[in-house]
Amino acid sequence: MKDQHFKHVLELTFATFLISTSGALGRYIDMPAPVTIWWRSILAMLILLGYCKYKNIKLNILSKKDLGGFIIASIFMALHWITYFIALQKSSVAIGMLSLFTFPIITALLEPLYSKTKFDIMHLILGAMVLLGIYILSPEIDFENEAFIGIFFGLVSALCYALRILIMKQYVTTYHGSHLMFYQLLIIGIMLSPVLIFLDSSNMVTQYPYVIILALVTTALGHTLFVQSLNHFKVSTASIIGSTQPIFGIIIAYFFLNEIPTWNTFFGGLLILSTVIIESLRTRKK
Repeated sequence: MKDQHFKHVLELTFATFLISTSGALGRYIDMPAPVTIWWRSILAMLILLGYCKYKNIKLNILSKKDLGGFIIASIFMALHWITYFIALQKSSVAIGMLSLFTFPIITALLEPLYSKTKFDIMHLILGAMVLLGIYILSPEIDFENEAFIGIFFGLVSALCYALRILIMKQYVTTYHGSHLMFYQLLIIGIMLSPVLIFLDSSNMVTQYPYVIILALVTTALGHTLFVQSLNHFKVSTASIIGSTQPIFGIIIAYFFLNEIPTWNTFFGGLLILSTVIIESLRTRKK
């Protein structure tokens, strides 16, 4: 029993590591963010289509209302990915990933407005901790400052991701995780198709190995393994382990991009990740 639990912990940690490769890849890939996201979505969608066919997962949508929800969630998912990659390109892997990881607290603050859950005063305290962490990351509001630009787009990405989570939450009991991800990727691919006309995608000739890694390793494999791990863990436990993503991302960026985080990044990031862990532990006790 203990061996099985340890195996599941390793699988979840491995999935988290795979997802964290998005930081270094998003920073390294030399293409406009919307073009990268189009290729990422299309390639990952084809991989998931093959997986769903192999696993006999039906891809039917039960109602027009569900389709409408998928489309809205996909819009937020596309905005989340694009702004996240802009944050990585404008600043650093550390700042981009840490700014994104404000999404658990943003989700907790928005949830009472979206559903009938009771507002928790503790979320205001945790929100204040996040704001302090953001201030430490970049104490000046200046669009000439690369760190601030990265944080700004990272926060926009976090907000879009939180809204996508709140929308998709109602479908996870009805549809398989790969089913939901497949349709989001398909819709994103359709929506972003015009970027191939208006933005330069010629670099794909040299960037395709990294885009394939992003689609296969980060998106299809990493996210699928993470979703599957929820069969063995509470969401709170998965969130705690998932909060190591920026740590993995910073380590990967150090070895492959030679990025060294500053002390401000370290202390600000510590505050932000602490709020994720605190909230996850509180959720576990409820």
